[in-house]
Amino acid sequence: MAIQPILHYPDPRLAEVCAPVERFDDELRSFIADLEETMRAGPGGVGIAAPQVGRLIRVSVVDVSSKPDVKHHGRVVLVNPEILEWDGFAVGREGCMSVPDYTGNVIRAERIRLTAQDETGAAHEYAMEGYEARAVQHEIDHLDGLLFLDRLVSRRNDLFRRKVYQEPKAPKKD
Repeated sequence: MAIQPILHYPDPRLAEVCAPVERFDDELRSFIADLEETMRAGPGGVGIAAPQVGRLIRVSVVDVSSKPDVKHHGRVVLVNPEILEWDGFAVGREGCMSVPDYTGNVIRAERIRLTAQDETGAAHEYAMEGYEARAVQHEIDHLDGLLFLDRLVSRRNDLFRRKVYQEPKAPKKD
């Protein structure tokens, strides 16, 4: 497994619509393992999509299980995902490894139902809500060439520079 470099906005590959996956082989499974390792190497990463590392295929990994009190399905590999239904809308703050210096308020469906294949090609259907549904919608947007910046409620009022916290330094000893 290997951590892949993350593409950053305004790299034009982030605006490309990804091709469906047709071959479910060892190369795909190896790529998905690298993608997951890359997600877990970032601070607070709960999702990643193939175009963020320069692969224009419909693959993403989502795992919000590290967030307390969040209903979730654990680690979910989404190959060729398709949202079938959505319900309710809520504004929430989002960040992205491809837009590391900013976060923003985005309107997303509160509940979704989707289908996707896993790394072996097996089909699954999921019903998701809340934070997990938001994370999945964010990753599917990547597969469609969209960033959270494209969905901001208002660029003037809903885009925020991310705060960078420095580690506290130990006091000097005399």
